[in-house]
Amino acid sequence: MATHYRCDAMDRRSQFLADDFQRALAHWNRRRLQPRLPDREDRRFDDDMRMQRLERAFLEELRDEVSADAAAAPTHPDAFVAWFEDLKQTGPGQGDPLFPWLAEHATRDELRWFFEQEAAGEAGFDDLVAYTQVKLPVSAKLELARNYWDEMGRGNRAGMHGPMLDALVETLAVAPRIETTLWQSLALANAMTAMATHRDYAWHSVGALGVIELTAPGRSAQVAKGLRRIGLSDRERRYFDLHAVLDVKHSADWNREALHPLVTDDPRRATAIAEGALIRLRCGERCFDAYRARLW
Repeated sequence: MATHYRCDAMDRRSQFLADDFQRALAHWNRRRLQPRLPDREDRRFDDDMRMQRLERAFLEELRDEVSADAAAAPTHPDAFVAWFEDLKQTGPGQGDPLFPWLAEHATRDELRWFFEQEAAGEAGFDDLVAYTQVKLPVSAKLELARNYWDEMGRGNRAGMHGPMLDALVETLAVAPRIETTLWQSLALANAMTAMATHRDYAWHSVGALGVIELTAPGRSAQVAKGLRRIGLSDRERRYFDLHAVLDVKHSADWNREALHPLVTDDPRRATAIAEGALIRLRCGERCFDAYRARLW
């Protein structure tokens, strides 16, 4: 990783929301999260420290974008959950015309391109939940554990969500690669990974993961409709059909068993959870804008 980036505040926007930085960060995330044997290389350690500083600066830029809206979120638990659930209608990127178009008009090649971008930018919901749940309070930890167990197919390999996604990659004959993925999609995955792996962003990650469960069902249903229209079978569409239904329950459980108790215990968490949710939605909105610009 020979490219070096400056961390000065004046250069942040052009530096972080750009191809080179997001590709470098995606490659670094892929390498650092892979299990490996012990490594005594000082150069790897130095590179990790440099990239972590840059990753945190990237997160702080994303926080700056949403901080004013997040600060307006209520801190009473009932009111906060109501505010959070309203993001399904009012949050950034909601109701984007991309998804009805995918359902009704996109060609097979256009759906393949869309899915390739989404698959390449997939951070792995199961792994993000596993990272986030470390040392959480009991109620939230249990809810994340139940969610993780569903992601794992409740112990049944055939029901695991990750392999379902991999099977769809094969069915559509796409080749997701960092090098051919739009930076907006990489930035979404990189932001999610950063929030889950830094403990001082754990509450942000709870909000970001929760808002995925809240908003994904409608988009998943539209993508599934498009895949059905081009001839994919029930089995081949299973990943999107499943998330169009299962995530509705996941969202209700997450809001009741994780968000409400967390804000009850410490109202300050509401702002961090709100920031995480809005960061995730804003990153998604950037993706939708970029996809439409390319596809339309």
